[in-house]
Amino acid sequence: MREQPTAAQPVFRFAPSPNGFLHLGHAASALINQRMARAAGGRFLLRIEDIDTGRSREEFIEAIGEDLAWLGVTFDEEPLRQSQHLRGYQEAADRLGAMGLIYPCFAARAEIHAAANEMGMQLDPDGAPVYPGLYRGLDPAEAERRKAGGEPFAMRLDMARAVALATERAGSGTAKQQITWRELGAAGQLELAMDDPLAWGDIVLQRKDVPTSYHLSVVVDDARQGVTHVVRGKDLIRATTIHRILQVLLDLPQPVYHHHDLVLDAFGLKLSKSDSATSLRSLREAGWTRGDVMAKLGFRGVA
Repeated sequence: MREQPTAAQPVFRFAPSPNGFLHLGHAASALINQRMARAAGGRFLLRIEDIDTGRSREEFIEAIGEDLAWLGVTFDEEPLRQSQHLRGYQEAADRLGAMGLIYPCFAARAEIHAAANEMGMQLDPDGAPVYPGLYRGLDPAEAERRKAGGEPFAMRLDMARAVALATERAGSGTAKQQITWRELGAAGQLELAMDDPLAWGDIVLQRKDVPTSYHLSVVVDDARQGVTHVVRGKDLIRATTIHRILQVLLDLPQPVYHHHDLVLDAFGLKLSKSDSATSLRSLREAGWTRGDVMAKLGFRGVA
């Protein structure tokens, strides 16, 4: 029988995507999470974020377990795999749909880029073109006709309407007063942080290939797993405003967040699987020990 957390027991999680081998950046995040969970007397969970069916592979899932075991990272229960919980994400999307907050988008990436460029390119915090609203307001009958014809589509969140409704639900005076979260600073201080969700535009809430997206899955799963502390890299700090919007709209609990420094390469860029960052298993094969990784990442003592 799984040990159940007490009402006051903190819960942390490490949530890698199995679309490549783990690198030093992942090692840092896993070790930071484990250290914080132990210091708080909390539980530490593993979540496999494998909704990207085109890139996720079983060999990478097995490698995640091997690499984490080599690092001495352990978890308090069996991992949750997102691919086994698609129904829950669909139910969450249906709730947002019933509020009139999502709509189908039939645009291809090239079409979005061309339209955004024509309208004067605006970039979201990740550096991608802000969606130019091509299919926002599409006649429902026309949308159903295109769906019936087998045309692929994604579901997007009408961000302006979502922000307005979330603000109303929370009883705040303005959107920016509502879109806040509790951020745990490097020195352990708890601060109120905020950002503007409108900078993201109408994000994809459900992809064309699966009935969810990173943003939808992460908030549903954090609530499902009882996560109280979300500890992740600073590259995700601005996405937190999206997650807070969804938490308010879906009546989900609000975790405490901590966004740690990233492990950078020789050029000052964050390590990335897509840029072929050196994997932990390659370092291990080259003779590195757990102690070498700990020293490289600046850890002292046992993590």
